[in-house]
Amino acid sequence: MAPFGKAVNVQSIPFNPKLLAPSKDASDDVKLYAGVVDGDWTVGSVANGGYILALIVEACIQFQSSTPHVDPLHVTAHYLRTTFVAPFTVCVRNIKTSSGFTNVTAELLQDGVVKIMAHCIFGVNGPHPKDKLNLTLNPPSSYARRHPLHTHPSKAAVKPMRHTWKFHPWVKWSEDEDILAKNRMDSPSRTTSSTIGGGGLEWGAWFEFTDIYDEISNSSLCFLVDIFLNIPSLLPKSERVGLTTSWFPTMTLSVEFKNKIPPPSSSHASRTVGLYSTGRFMTPPQGRHDVYVEVWTAPSNIGEGKEAQNWRDNQVCLAVATQMALTLPMEVNMKKGKEGSVKL
Repeated sequence: MAPFGKAVNVQSIPFNPKLLAPSKDASDDVKLYAGVVDGDWTVGSVANGGYILALIVEACIQFQSSTPHVDPLHVTAHYLRTTFVAPFTVCVRNIKTSSGFTNVTAELLQDGVVKIMAHCIFGVNGPHPKDKLNLTLNPPSSYARRHPLHTHPSKAAVKPMRHTWKFHPWVKWSEDEDILAKNRMDSPSRTTSSTIGGGGLEWGAWFEFTDIYDEISNSSLCFLVDIFLNIPSLLPKSERVGLTTSWFPTMTLSVEFKNKIPPPSSSHASRTVGLYSTGRFMTPPQGRHDVYVEVWTAPSNIGEGKEAQNWRDNQVCLAVATQMALTLPMEVNMKKGKEGSVKL
């Protein structure tokens, strides 16, 4: 059991084709990495999907560390099977390298079975030497996206988390009440037969790693984009009749790394981020729903610092993500966890 930075422990291991899925062949462009899924970073008894993606991306970062393309720019993952609290292997392959980008694929396996397949694009998260234009959409442009949270983290109050999130001893958050208010039945956000567009539900919070050594990293961004309250949880009780404590397993998750992570300073906290999410659709089968998430820098840790004028102008969006998730009874989660415990 460890804080996030230590829980994302991935080590390079010698190539061994016996550790791969039967259809995979050896190649000079293939490397293997291994570790153990940490039991603290689970939802119920199953590993959190963002944490597992962090393990995969960490392996890919190590794979690319000696190349010109060291920064992850985009990753798309498909979750094929439940990942257990058990040893794992990540197989990383170079698919294509050009002057600006490298494409790699990665598979996370347990007991020789592929659990997650991912495709990653690496490059340099900044201007390219061949760029003729420095095209950006940042403040002070009136078209720029601004920090979505209403309250400075120094004025935020810590709130309890979902009890099914086993990692709560290592983190804390403060939900944005102004954003949550938009989900009320009497909110102007509700739609009618004459409404054009609109609808959906929103959520936001300041989120902080409590261990002083847990600084925000590209790997941790994969976990952070998977922290939010899903549509079924945000609906008022009258709109989710019969819904009990649920598990929301990720089916697909795509992350784009928007900006380099700023170094810790008086303007940027090292362990805290702002989270914003929205979802608009929920359909069969199995309560399938969409989620869009943004991860922003924070000017201070929760309950610390002092609000400066125009503090939002110094903050940047670090990542955006979309995912498709299901809505299943928590009993399914516990059953899956018991199946995996046999293999420990």
